[in-house]
Amino acid sequence: MLKKRIIPCLDIKDGRTVKGINFVDIKDAGDPIELAKKYVEEGADELVFLDITATLENRKTLVDLVRAVAQEINIPFTVGGGINSVKDVQKIIKAGADKVSVNSSAVKRPALITEIANQFGKQCVVAAIDTKFENGEWKVFTHGGKTATPLNTVAWAKEVEALGAGEILLTSMNNDGMKTGFAIDITQEVSEAVNIPVIASGGAGEMEHFKAVFEKTSATGGLAASIFHYGEIPIPQLKEYLKTQKIAVR
Repeated sequence: MLKKRIIPCLDIKDGRTVKGINFVDIKDAGDPIELAKKYVEEGADELVFLDITATLENRKTLVDLVRAVAQEINIPFTVGGGINSVKDVQKIIKAGADKVSVNSSAVKRPALITEIANQFGKQCVVAAIDTKFENGEWKVFTHGGKTATPLNTVAWAKEVEALGAGEILLTSMNNDGMKTGFAIDITQEVSEAVNIPVIASGGAGEMEHFKAVFEKTSATGGLAASIFHYGEIPIPQLKEYLKTQKIAVR
């Protein structure tokens, strides 16, 4: 069994780390490079950087920031936001990122996943799925959670795996920033439907929430933002707690 990963997520806007609730009400959370260094020291397993306005404003991801981060840290990190082509991926990987995350661009043109996987390997492609429970069904959303699609979340998860994604980053928009726990039901549905690792995202507020998502679903990673950024749950403490709960963490 894969050991569970603890993954801080840094949402980037105008070169700063920010955090919102349900994808809106954005507040500053600090300097991304300083935060990244802190997380490495604390024992984070990986980091995710998402340029949250890149897709919306058709801006390219901050390659300079990626380069700066790569010089300062020695753990794997994923970069997403505004990645529309293999050429975009090339720049980001060359700047030092280990993986790229695609969402809106993959929904618009699913072949992009296959193109990236063919050129850089499956392990390089993270399919980010932003999902929301509406009218009795979990649906996929794009453009930073602003655009609804007709896609069913579990069906899309199976499709991205078939297209060549090596991992899924699943964010529940209903739970995002609420600190009431991860969306256990959809996380389990998706992680049971695919054979690639699934990272649960959206809703972590207590250490128990990580325990619940790891015990009740097959997710291999738990991602959170504000609880780490604002020091509400220190990563060493979280890992220690999970070990006492007999959950194998890295």
